[in-house]
Amino acid sequence: MAVTRPHRLAVDRIACDGRGLCAELLPELIAPDEWGYPVLTGSDVPGELLADARRAVAACPVLALRLERGPDRPGRT
Repeated sequence: MAVTRPHRLAVDRIACDGRGLCAELLPELIAPDEWGYPVLTGSDVPGELLADARRAVAACPVLALRLERGPDRPGRT
């Protein structure tokens, strides 16, 4: 059995200044709250959104958004 490690988004809430660019670039997984700060709407980043997630991380002007690898879990072979 293969082991997969899903990608997950994380926000450094101290560094974030609420510009909302990430929510514009990745509305499928990030929604702005009433002040413009990101609220992550999903836990794992689906494979079809991985490139968009990387683009949103790279575009963050204060480097508050990051893409992390989740814990190992059994996958299908």
